[in-house]
Amino acid sequence: MDALLFDMDGVVVDSEDYWHRTEREELLPAVLDGEPPDLDDITGMPYREIYRLLDEQYETTVSEAEFVDLYDAAAASIYRERVALLDGFGEVREAAREAGVPVGLVSSSPPQWIDYVLDRFGLEFDLVLSNDEVEGPGKPEPDIYEAAAERLGVAPADCVAVEDSKNGSVAAARAGMTVVGYRVEHNAETDLSACSVVSSGAEELRVELLDRLSA
Repeated sequence: MDALLFDMDGVVVDSEDYWHRTEREELLPAVLDGEPPDLDDITGMPYREIYRLLDEQYETTVSEAEFVDLYDAAAASIYRERVALLDGFGEVREAAREAGVPVGLVSSSPPQWIDYVLDRFGLEFDLVLSNDEVEGPGKPEPDIYEAAAERLGVAPADCVAVEDSKNGSVAAARAGMTVVGYRVEHNAETDLSACSVVSSGAEELRVELLDRLSA
């Protein structure tokens, strides 16, 4: 590979466990009247695009500004106090550095949420890219992954992307990348058919990525 790209939520940090619970029990009941969507339909999307989808297809009870405030408050708690770093991430990051392979963080989350994670765990990437910094729609469209490859100066076909959501894996695959799926409890039933391979758990993912880096 010429570049290794990580999704943040549910991969680099286990935030999806907290987001799913918070969305199901607090956020969606506070912003919708009626049945909420399947969480797989919105996971991986930028949160402003989530609101637009909800506003078009469901009965929203708050404005977009109120929705954003609710999500921002939840994000501060989730990222600054609750999430844990992916087991083995440091080893993979060091192996990539030794192999001369740049590592990017490619996330639908806004820059402030990403900064919470970078600051808390002292993480450094060769590229940090939020969907807020890309023209065009978010995942599952390929724009953010195409932009990441362009900024790193590599061909999408020579990139490996690690994703845990249907929307994210479809986005990377549409960009022409090799997609390694990450399967854990929170996405046990998620459609990861766009992935070239799916690793179950942090240890399988660590071995998969280290093998690819050493090949």
